[in-house]
Amino acid sequence: MNCPVCEEPMIVLEIDEVEIDHCLSCGGIWLDAGELELLLKDSREKDAFLSSFEIAKGSKEKARKCPLCMKRMEKILVGADKGIRIDRCRRNDGIWLDKGELDEILKMSNFGQNNRILDMLKDIFAE
Repeated sequence: MNCPVCEEPMIVLEIDEVEIDHCLSCGGIWLDAGELELLLKDSREKDAFLSSFEIAKGSKEKARKCPLCMKRMEKILVGADKGIRIDRCRRNDGIWLDKGELDEILKMSNFGQNNRILDMLKDIFAE
């Protein structure tokens, strides 16, 4: 699969049976539909976080194409303060996180508190 930002081939990292596609060139991450939920599985804050997703209307960020269906993705504001903007496939193929966005998501809450998988993700993708 090629990166939706720089179009370079991505590598696949398998962590606890979840495949994370990672671009070594730009540092972005692709998660297939349901993979974020799997990574946050033991977190009490997971449901509140996932329900915080809101479509960003009038975003001036460049639209990206889903690496699976090649359709334009929508911009989504996430978190209680809507301070992080990610890309989500309109057909629900997955989400794209630019470099540092996964780290911001994990820092915004108690995700990763006593969760070895999320701690490992922080170590791998922290800026």
